[in-house]
Amino acid sequence: MVTDGRHGAVWPGRAEGTGEQSRMENSCDIQADYEPGVRRIVSRWGHDPTGLVQILREVHEAFGCLPGPALALVARLLRIPYSRAKGVASFYAFLNEEPLGSYRVLFSDNITDRMAGSERLMESMCHRLWVEPGKVSEDGLVSVARTSCTGLCDQGPALLVNGRAIAALTDERIGEICRLILARTELGDWPAEFFAVQDHVRRADLLLGHALKPGDAIRAALQRGARGWSEHAANERSWREAYVGAAQGPIAMLEEVKRSNLRGRGGAGFTTGIKWEACRHATGLAHYVVCNADEGEPGTFKDRVLLASYADLVFDGMTVAAYAIGASQGFLYLRGEYRYLLESLEATLERRRAANLLGNGIAGQAGFDFDIRIHVGAGSYVCGEESALIESLEGKRGVPRNRPPYPVTNGYKQQPTIVNNVETLCAAALIAVHGGDWYRSLGTLKSSGTKILSVAGDVARPGLYEYPFGVTVRQVLEDCGATGTQAVQISGPSGVCIDATEFDRRIAFEDLPTAGAFTVFNASRDMFEVARNYAQFFAHESCGFCTPCRVGTSMLLAAMDKIHAGNGTQHELREMNRLNRVLLMSAHCGLGHTACNPILDTLKRFRPAYERKLRSLDFAPAFDLDGALDRARQMTGRDDAAAHLEAQP
Repeated sequence: MVTDGRHGAVWPGRAEGTGEQSRMENSCDIQADYEPGVRRIVSRWGHDPTGLVQILREVHEAFGCLPGPALALVARLLRIPYSRAKGVASFYAFLNEEPLGSYRVLFSDNITDRMAGSERLMESMCHRLWVEPGKVSEDGLVSVARTSCTGLCDQGPALLVNGRAIAALTDERIGEICRLILARTELGDWPAEFFAVQDHVRRADLLLGHALKPGDAIRAALQRGARGWSEHAANERSWREAYVGAAQGPIAMLEEVKRSNLRGRGGAGFTTGIKWEACRHATGLAHYVVCNADEGEPGTFKDRVLLASYADLVFDGMTVAAYAIGASQGFLYLRGEYRYLLESLEATLERRRAANLLGNGIAGQAGFDFDIRIHVGAGSYVCGEESALIESLEGKRGVPRNRPPYPVTNGYKQQPTIVNNVETLCAAALIAVHGGDWYRSLGTLKSSGTKILSVAGDVARPGLYEYPFGVTVRQVLEDCGATGTQAVQISGPSGVCIDATEFDRRIAFEDLPTAGAFTVFNASRDMFEVARNYAQFFAHESCGFCTPCRVGTSMLLAAMDKIHAGNGTQHELREMNRLNRVLLMSAHCGLGHTACNPILDTLKRFRPAYERKLRSLDFAPAFDLDGALDRARQMTGRDDAAAHLEAQP
């Protein structure tokens, strides 16, 4: 759906009119039920259109869906076109205009969940609740469907029920969940152990094993260059306003980050210090710090643990970054699947404000003003891309921007903005305390420090493993108790799949870079089905903005489904290579560029897994017409040769 964009004209007092909106607003009796709640939510967000995604998410939580009258009222109160509000609502997977039941159950559909039996458990739940997958029960009580990876790969199968995560599913637990739903038990009265999510930190190094207290990194950053600060800023002017004479402190912190050679831990690996420096020197009315916690890559769950158990270190890192670049506002973009962490994170922020670690005059430093707001995503993998994330922060559909310009000069509200991964900001906090040289002493020449790996799949001890860069894949496999391994998917579907001949390769930017996912498959796994699951993921998560990706990922999945059904030939294999070239040349963003990676990697290393499923013909139709007549033959009781399109042997 095409939205109005950024500059649609708005009439005073109402959104730009459409016939549909007028009909909605004339439904006064219906709208009256929603109006007080909608008005409270919009008012809490200051009637600011940049808060549209958050407003829609909260309205959805309040009413179980986005009713048309409520959506129209949101548009009117924000003075934006109704088409924009509806377009944003239609973009995000967790926002729905139709009710999905009092209990919305979403099974994680990541490959590791499937390996652990999620499909069988989902079928069992649907049978017990008398509901079809993807639909709402006839009494409107419950819906059961699939969603992409929920970040619980180390303790799957897992599901979300009304946004709350339940891990370690078993037949017994599924039975109990069904009984609670049928009894219409409030979620708050469910057994607390159902919602227990484990950290599973298996190997800790300098980050996961740190002993810092909240605020240590901030105080250390303020002390760097303190003499220069006191000499040049004795009048306690704002440290941002006094940049020319008084920037010694922030510049000293910036230099430590550059000296550390810290590189982004979100996958791209851009040098953090260079990014911060470019943002600091960019001209703008304000500077912003954004923590990218939209951890959507299947197989990755490290950020979930950092946010759950190391939140102070994350917020210290954001504050250090703000000090270095001169920002007064920060955002934590929390993926929708981690909504259940919101209350604890908000409590941590409040505690930090009370301790003078956020707000005005942080840690007693006059003029150092910085605060953080949490923005919760609404279900969109593509929002993990930094410019799409910024679009979502601004209350828009999460469509990646054309670049250049880059966020460091034209980010949030077109102002200088840095977007860093959760792990990157944690590392920056450590550097503030211990220094750049200390951090650079670990790892390799081009990859300094440590990396946290999210290890899952066919291993005895799934969880988080932190190593200095340069560790071999073989070492990780030994430590996590993997046996009979035939393949490892590094950095999720958009990364690379390696086989046993490559297990001596190293986790490092110069060899195997990774955002964190480390998914292990033993010899019993069908690597074709692994790649097919990833193809389903990319087709589902394509934002639909550009035709090459929207159509290309669907064609890719169709080819994989055709092979799965036993109708594939060498033609499909050639076609997938052709699709890869088209997507690399013309897709708008990285999702399209990497969508073919898991298929091409497994084709290269595990081709027999594909060829076993192929027909010998060079071409076969995707639709089996004779097979489609099988039901008619059963109904008529005929199965002779004349009842088939072709004579049967």
